[in-house]
Amino acid sequence: MVFSNDTSKHLAWLESEAVHLMREAAAQFERPVLMFSGGKDSLLMVHLAKKAFHPGPIPFPLLHVDTGHNFPETIRFRDDLVDRLGVELIVRSVEETIEKGLAKEEGGVTPSRNKAQIPTLLEAIKDYGFDVALGGARRDEEKARAKERFFSHRDRFGQWDPKNQRPELWNLYNGRSEKGEHFRAFPLSNWTELDVWQYILQQDLEIPSLYLAHKRDVVEREGVLLSKSPYIELQSGEAYVEKMVRFRTIGDMTCTGAVESTATSLEEVVEEVATAQRAERGARADDKRSEAAMEDRKRQGYF
Repeated sequence: MVFSNDTSKHLAWLESEAVHLMREAAAQFERPVLMFSGGKDSLLMVHLAKKAFHPGPIPFPLLHVDTGHNFPETIRFRDDLVDRLGVELIVRSVEETIEKGLAKEEGGVTPSRNKAQIPTLLEAIKDYGFDVALGGARRDEEKARAKERFFSHRDRFGQWDPKNQRPELWNLYNGRSEKGEHFRAFPLSNWTELDVWQYILQQDLEIPSLYLAHKRDVVEREGVLLSKSPYIELQSGEAYVEKMVRFRTIGDMTCTGAVESTATSLEEVVEEVATAQRAERGARADDKRSEAAMEDRKRQGYF
């Protein structure tokens, strides 16, 4: 695919902004960490971090909050990438958080460990003394994320108050905090899903196979195509069927829905995303629980 001059300039501007924000975070904070899930946004963050600090190494570790319900393909991709880059990977387990009694396992037909990630993440931030966690969240993903600043303040309980954030004028970012407080930083705030895929194609980045169309056994539940897994129990009247699908977003197997697709290459993914009528997170069962589901989690300390 050949990109127009306007598209190339746009991607270059987004790259420059993200690199600048990463350097700002490294300069203003003493203990940064990069949140890494193995998805497209976090792998893009790692690629941009390499560019931001070249020829030196990435100057902060990666942190994965592992729910234990990940796609096996995601974990393999994560480990292969970390091995190639030679960066430090910190893995904190939601399973251990539940065993320690700091979080509860959800019941019901579609249980999720999303809320259990909150105490797991906050404990990791406290244990390692991280004062900023860089994440790949984008404002176009969800209305709660659209409220985030580039440098997003968290109080000493790890909570987020969208009405009490600092102004960001003329590319000036205020990372000052009191003891026990920390920040989240979002260098991809101004990117869209299409920007991400165009940039990945332009840079020829390796991606998890889940993002490309493939045959997979799925069950449709409340309009969401859930992948066959050990974490899903079929209900009365449900059955797995084989479909040609791919994933637009990657989370737990219990709540991340697939979309029917024939896009087996990056070029086809870009074309599909450019004409998509459904929101990127429209297939996430956890976001369908209420209109404020994401904001409620973020207020408590979610990514």
